[in-house]
Amino acid sequence: MTLDTIRDALPDYARDLKLNLGTVLTPAGAPGLTEKQIWAVALSSAIAARNVALDRAIEQLAAPYLGASDLSGARAAAAIMGMNNIYYRFVHLVGGDYARMPAKLRMNVMAKPGVDKADFELWSLAVSAVNGCGMCLESHEKVVREAGLSQEQVQAAVRIASVVHAVACVLDGETAITAA
Repeated sequence: MTLDTIRDALPDYARDLKLNLGTVLTPAGAPGLTEKQIWAVALSSAIAARNVALDRAIEQLAAPYLGASDLSGARAAAAIMGMNNIYYRFVHLVGGDYARMPAKLRMNVMAKPGVDKADFELWSLAVSAVNGCGMCLESHEKVVREAGLSQEQVQAAVRIASVVHAVACVLDGETAITAA
């Protein structure tokens, strides 16, 4: 599977996504991010976007840049944020006393992700962008900035997440049209 294969699967109306996908997954299109960071953000975002074909394709493309612990870390970021984003989005949107109540949810992987902590937080930030949790976005952005990542690096990660998510949505839509 190549990046061109994914891009070729997109219809003409998604031309901008084709162009953006070819850009954001490169060091030039993601200034300041390492190739490992680029591909782990892409993978964790694809998992969060829930398109199995795109997830598998990005995992194949990411393989030269990610070790086993990075693959596991990207998947763990998508998994834990899948839970946290729902819970903390509720806390944020409802307000009241919920923010002062303990979550009582296990989140051990956040403390010991098995990969560089700043990278894991960056991947969690990208997944939070896909899942739309403002509270988690604020929290993870603060942590990665304190770890020394620039605003440009954070923006690059979120651009990757946004493009990967949009590609997943279009592919899902096209699959639904074809199946109908």
